Amino acid sequence: MSTTHDLRRGMVIRHAGHLYTILDFNVAQSGKQRPTVHVKLREIKSGHTGDRTLGELGKLDEVPAEVRSMQFLYAAGKDRVFMDNESFEQYTLPEDMLGKDGSYLVDGETYRVLAVDGQPVALQLPPVIALAVADTAPGEHGGGGSTVYKEAKLASGLVVHVPLFIKTGDKIRIKTDTREYQGKEH
Repeated sequence: MSTTHDLRRGMVIRHAGHLYTILDFNVAQSGKQRPTVHVKLREIKSGHTGDRTLGELGKLDEVPAEVRSMQFLYAAGKDRVFMDNESFEQYTLPEDMLGKDGSYLVDGETYRVLAVDGQPVALQLPPVIALAVADTAPGEHGGGGSTVYKEAKLASGLVVHVPLFIKTGDKIRIKTDTREYQGKEH
């Protein structure tokens, strides 16, 4: 069982038969009341996030997990095939298990993959990722101070909105949780 002192970001727990990652937590106390621990969780399988208190969760069981470096090889139907960079074993992750994170995958790139009981269960994407623009309308100069965007298809197949000056072949930074343009990669 984990206590407040044992909690840490990125920790994997099992609650009600589901695996969750702790995204964040904080302790709130007012007056003479007992402290309340608020925990922000992300269900690993569905990717849904939610806030709970430690009292609502009850007993927390930490699940041993490790982060492995894996290369994304290819998509096979609704599955995504990865290769462990150390053991060279290949693992298949279903598209629905990756959720929206799967839209950032580019063939041949290396990613951090969370493994539980030796089996990969989820991607661990950084807050911002750099991807090449595969296709977009020709670059233009925008007028004045207005912010005008156009659509761009990235190397992973993801379509995002970018400023008018971005052209095919540019490498741009995208915020992984909101899919917003964050700037040009230099």
